[in-house]
Amino acid sequence: MKVRRFQEDKRGWAWTLGLSVVKPILLMTTKRRWIDGEKIPATGGALIVANHISEVDPLIVAHIVWDHGRIPRYLAKAGLFKNWFLGYFFRSAGQIPVYRASRDAMGAYDAAVAAVRAGRCVVVYPEGTITRDPGLWPMVGKSGAARIALETGAPVIPIGQWGAQALLAPYAKRPDLFPRKLITMKVGDPVDLSDLTGQEHTPAAVTEATKRIMAALTKLVEEVRGETAPAERFNPRTAGVKEFGNPHEGGRRGKATSTPQNSAGDALRASGADFSGDPGVEA
Repeated sequence: MKVRRFQEDKRGWAWTLGLSVVKPILLMTTKRRWIDGEKIPATGGALIVANHISEVDPLIVAHIVWDHGRIPRYLAKAGLFKNWFLGYFFRSAGQIPVYRASRDAMGAYDAAVAAVRAGRCVVVYPEGTITRDPGLWPMVGKSGAARIALETGAPVIPIGQWGAQALLAPYAKRPDLFPRKLITMKVGDPVDLSDLTGQEHTPAAVTEATKRIMAALTKLVEEVRGETAPAERFNPRTAGVKEFGNPHEGGRRGKATSTPQNSAGDALRASGADFSGDPGVEA
């Protein structure tokens, strides 16, 4: 369902290959309810921020961004680039490696800033990983998205989404492909950071920008879920939950139903990879 004519340069071989594999699977396994997608900027540098509830989120968000005429650039886990083919593929697709919770994360930040300034559409998951909140609500955010936004002055477009967790539960081994799952996505207005971009990017300014981004995301998620989020945002550090990787020892949380694996399911899960990197630390 192409909503807007393609706006950017040639997509290249990596996107041609990826789309030929992934998009038919998404069309076969999901139903889409997209709200206010026209708020995704048609041109110019932009930062897309979304809540993170499943390993297939990058495919889900890429679908709406692509069908509105933009190429999404993700901050991807650096380990994906160690494989020579995957590294070549992701770099050809314009993806950005991020070394989470390390000094090398600054390289990803610089690359993301450069991409936005070059007019690209960069997607960031401000939580830095799949939410640890028991109810899958947005948890506390990290500072990467806010710092990129303050440095570039680019619009920050929030997308609240729900439904991907039914297709592939967090850290589940197998997707639940059928019946088709309803994916609801609502695009919000740009997060207002105008009073912060013109001042020094102090820790206080970054913290405030991060809070506004997470508040905008949470409001959209409330709307698509038709529920009210917890009054206090979940913090994995204070809750004693590890921030990266599968937080549940001795098994995987929320294993999807026992649908046998098949080529479509394997391709869908594998294609999701890990694009949840945020080049910041908790603000």
